[in-house]
Amino acid sequence: MPTPWKRDLAAARESLAGWMQKQLPGVSGLELSELSAPQSSGFSNETLFVDAHYLRGGERVVDRVVVRVQPTGFQVFPEYDMRLQFRTMSLLASTPVPVPRMFWIEEQDLSVLGAPFYVMGRVAGRVPSDSPPYNASGWLTELPDADVAAIWWGGIGCIAQVASLDHRAAGFGFLDRPALGAAPLDQNLAYYRKYHDWASRGNPQPTADAAWEWLFAQRPSGEPTGLVWGDARIGNILVDGTRPAAVLDWEMVTLGSPEVDLGWTLFLDRYHSEGVGVPRLPGFPSREASVERFEALTGHRVRHLHYYEVWAGYRFAVIMMRLAQQAGHYAGLDELAVRALEIDNPITRCLARLLELPEPKSFLASP
Repeated sequence: MPTPWKRDLAAARESLAGWMQKQLPGVSGLELSELSAPQSSGFSNETLFVDAHYLRGGERVVDRVVVRVQPTGFQVFPEYDMRLQFRTMSLLASTPVPVPRMFWIEEQDLSVLGAPFYVMGRVAGRVPSDSPPYNASGWLTELPDADVAAIWWGGIGCIAQVASLDHRAAGFGFLDRPALGAAPLDQNLAYYRKYHDWASRGNPQPTADAAWEWLFAQRPSGEPTGLVWGDARIGNILVDGTRPAAVLDWEMVTLGSPEVDLGWTLFLDRYHSEGVGVPRLPGFPSREASVERFEALTGHRVRHLHYYEVWAGYRFAVIMMRLAQQAGHYAGLDELAVRALEIDNPITRCLARLLELPEPKSFLASP
């Protein structure tokens, strides 16, 4: 879904051209194409597409780039770290995980686009749609079952590549946050507890509140630590044919168990089918086959998948609180409508079923 704020693209193009010229000393004739914003741009950032044409050493060069801009409107996450994303993808460039080429980051000069931003190469490909859900309509529904399966397996392969990295050797030791807890799971629980409190605005969130209590009480110990993508799903993978071309959206990157990304993938798959009332495409492999493939690729025996699916649902439910408030902010929903959307939505319904909790709508009934 597109970001709900609008930018003057002509003014942004002029400003960006002047800034980019400074990043390319020694080139001449720099010209930028018209800027465009993809319809699939998410709610937590702003994405712009542009082509840069210039001469270097007498040869014509064309850089097709993507500009990711820190949110300037309603903020979904408590903080937004552009350098974290830029640094993560820069480090991943030397690993088997496919990522775009990273060009530059601008954090100081806010006069360029009004907020920090980074520039990365544009990778050819397409992504399964979130809106409308890829199980309901869109290009994925038009493919043979074998191609749909290949795209799914490519996603599982990317998750396994991330999980198999030696995170310290790859330079990701900086993601450890001991001030929040000893183990990565404790650190992430502490972070989302603060996020939960901030997003809930002091209001009860029955399903998310109950999920938090369960997660804290049932947390496993002795889990292996590795890199966690955070937003692991096929909707964040650019696909060239049926092969992964680039793994995108690292704003939720952290450390944790290899099962964190697997749990998120399977919960998001549940959300994109059961959650929105449509069946999975028949070409998608089963949950059981997906777990087996992940185990075969990583050598990790999956032991706590239910926990990490609940963890995924809880995190998404917390994010949904802010998305509901964002809808109120931009669409003018009244407070009762916002509260209803915070409590009862496709994410909280899926989460409630996982934990055998009451349907979220039951909490909206009049006393």
